[in-house]
Amino acid sequence: MAEAQSSKKKPAKKTVTVKTQQGTDAGKVVLAADLFSVEPNIAVMHQVVTAQLAAKRAGTHSTKSRSEVRGGGAKPWRQKGTGRARAGSRNSPIWRGGGIAHGPKPRDYSQRTPKKMIKLALAGALSDRASEGNVIVVDEWSFETPKTKDASAALEAIGAAGKVLVVLDDGDGNAQKSFRNLPHVSCLHSSELNTHDILDSDVVVFTKATLDYATTGPQTTSDNEEEK
Repeated sequence: MAEAQSSKKKPAKKTVTVKTQQGTDAGKVVLAADLFSVEPNIAVMHQVVTAQLAAKRAGTHSTKSRSEVRGGGAKPWRQKGTGRARAGSRNSPIWRGGGIAHGPKPRDYSQRTPKKMIKLALAGALSDRASEGNVIVVDEWSFETPKTKDASAALEAIGAAGKVLVVLDDGDGNAQKSFRNLPHVSCLHSSELNTHDILDSDVVVFTKATLDYATTGPQTTSDNEEEK
């Protein structure tokens, strides 16, 4: 058993070329193996995405049962002698305008998803895009003013085609305003990176700063002091 475990190879690290906004090379960066080189677990990714979509549901749907419909207190006609089928209330579900049998009621659709499962699904989604060569790293975004034309030219220069997910940092306000009018581009903050948006996109574009955030998480003041 120990020999079998020791024989397992660690996932190989992937190296990608860092691009400038104009599309020229600006060095290389190594993608973290535990985030970009894992074997995607389809079942876990499916469960996490299902939970994400379920959490977005408002759950405000509501119908009235026969006891909640207005009226219907009196018996429509006598029990016998009319030739009609017997009826006790106009609120019966089989009557037009009556209550709804087993109809939807307001409910909470959110599901509890373990943090380890969320992390595994995220790593699987990023690894899948990285294996296809669809993870692009840009040095930084340098939009002096928000301009959609410049954003479109930048994506073309770095080779981002199809549905593009751009991961932005706090200081990328002009970049966000530039990208948001492009119909095939979606933007989110590095702290909002999630499995659904990655799988819903063909290409994921990081900056060096957002890649560091995705790899190591937020750096606190105490962490920075320790590094010094």
